[in-house]
Amino acid sequence: MSISEIHEYDVSMLQLSDSLFPTGMFSTSSGLESFVYRKRVKDAPELKGLIEVFLESQIGPADCVALGCAYESAQAQDNQKLVETDQRLFSMKLVKETREVSARSGTQLLKCLSEMMPGNDTLSNYQNVIKDGKASGMYPVALGLACSLLGIPKAKAGIMLMYTFTTSIVGAALRLGIINHFEGQRVINELKSTISRAVEENIGKTLDDMWQFGPEIDITQMFHEHAERRMFLS
Repeated sequence: MSISEIHEYDVSMLQLSDSLFPTGMFSTSSGLESFVYRKRVKDAPELKGLIEVFLESQIGPADCVALGCAYESAQAQDNQKLVETDQRLFSMKLVKETREVSARSGTQLLKCLSEMMPGNDTLSNYQNVIKDGKASGMYPVALGLACSLLGIPKAKAGIMLMYTFTTSIVGAALRLGIINHFEGQRVINELKSTISRAVEENIGKTLDDMWQFGPEIDITQMFHEHAERRMFLS
């Protein structure tokens, strides 16, 4: 690789997807905690299967589509479409805990971004709408905006979204004790094609194409909301 092929956005990708970046993703399990306690996920193969369902039936057709739409809205400085994307994704998250975690992580990302890029009008306008209660700051929307402003290509932004979601669940599985570190890395490696395919299929779709379906996931996440003791926020 020549020097001319190295871009600043490559470093930005590493920065945003690093566990050091303070979005709070490390404290979420997306309902895995309840799957484990209910003995629905017990080992690495079952964990991989659950993540595949997430990526193909929820994160891909909903979150990844929202990210792509937010990215294009930011590029066009279309604040109204950015807010509409936020509202549409919020309405599709059926579980309260999941909605709140996404909004919390998204607004935290926006706060970090405002420190990195002070005075950006698109960012400031979106944050003001959130303060007014007309948007929630959903994480995929915030990430799409961040990647647009940092010059990260849209497809690579989609890969970041899917990868960080995957690693957050694998990390939760490690802390719950159902896999070891070597198994976790194997699961991530085996999901590469699923991640790539889900991004390719969804990153260019419109808001009207958004959907998600995963009734067992939704029900299990609802059980997590009412658990007396929880290790994770979701």
